[in-house]
Amino acid sequence: MTLTLPPRVSARAFARLAEIAEDTGEVKALRVAVDGGGCSGFQYDIRFDEPAQDDLILEENGHKVLIDPVSLPFLENAVIDYTEELIGARFVIENPNASSSCGCGISFSM
Repeated sequence: MTLTLPPRVSARAFARLAEIAEDTGEVKALRVAVDGGGCSGFQYDIRFDEPAQDDLILEENGHKVLIDPVSLPFLENAVIDYTEELIGARFVIENPNASSSCGCGISFSM
């Protein structure tokens, strides 16, 4: 039996949110959602947003990551991280629930 846990946000992702807040002068929450579509069936929607009443809020030092209740089951045990690679820097999802994903890392299937 696999233990069901909410998603976790890496220290690197929270550090990047802190850098963005410092650069822009405003603290914005990062929303991580799952939508239907994409080349593999589902796709991640990662953007800055305002908290909604029913969001799961993962918070560290005043920086927040928001997950809506519809997306939460798709993100169980996932890690929200930030990576800097040759192709660019971005927030990424390490999702153990995804059976496959496309090359862009935004689309996945279960």
